[in-house]
Amino acid sequence: MHHAKTNILTIKTPEGIVFSLGLAGPVVRFMAWSVDMASIAVIICVLNFFFGLLGIISRDLAVAANLLGYFVISIGYGIFTEWYWQGQTLGKRLLRLRVMDEQGLRLQISQIIVRNLLRFVDGLPAFYCVGGLACLISRRAQRLGDFAANTIVVRSPRIDVPDLDQLLEGKYNSFGDYPHLEARLRQRLTPRAAQMALQALVRRDELIPQARVELFRDLASYFKPIVEFPPEVTDGISDEQYVRNVVDALFRPAAPGRSVRASGLEDSR
Repeated sequence: MHHAKTNILTIKTPEGIVFSLGLAGPVVRFMAWSVDMASIAVIICVLNFFFGLLGIISRDLAVAANLLGYFVISIGYGIFTEWYWQGQTLGKRLLRLRVMDEQGLRLQISQIIVRNLLRFVDGLPAFYCVGGLACLISRRAQRLGDFAANTIVVRSPRIDVPDLDQLLEGKYNSFGDYPHLEARLRQRLTPRAAQMALQALVRRDELIPQARVELFRDLASYFKPIVEFPPEVTDGISDEQYVRNVVDALFRPAAPGRSVRASGLEDSR
């Protein structure tokens, strides 16, 4: 793993797949934090209304409930949302950011808890000064909570309409040397399976590396028995490249010598 530049983190998995992740800087993270603070404030205001009713019974009980509620919501909001939305709070979802393990592994609940417990330290003395300064100094734009939890915050790219030329650019499809097997693949695959492969490629950058490897491993295992290509074109290629070849065979405009009709797939486009 190495840094191509200060705002890009490059991760290489044992399977040989390389991921380039755009790191979120302090400004956009502060904007996401501001949205989260507004959300927390709204929740606390609603709770304060109900806690205020406790004042009828006991003023001290109402004060204690307010303090406890503030602490639970302030910490619990980040823990719950980042766990439920897999590394995102409401602010991060709106700004298209995501928390990840810094090695690209699956984010653990213990990491989420640690980074959120340290928000109070990062927030000192006010307006996230400590956390913002740490982000500016850190090569990976990490605040203290990220250092302690071994996490990073990355940008999640917006997914537009698939551009096959861009999606498959620069990748040689060894399946193209066997047009009769490509035709058989198009005949046997359902439109749903074809769309599943296409969407996996389109959305691959939204996945954490471990989940991405597992997804393409499962897809490749699903496609391989349907049509068996010769070992010389399948040995040594990654599962993601295998699925990429499948998508190329299914959706690319037919070239000379290749079957013109992708049986049943026109309905899936």
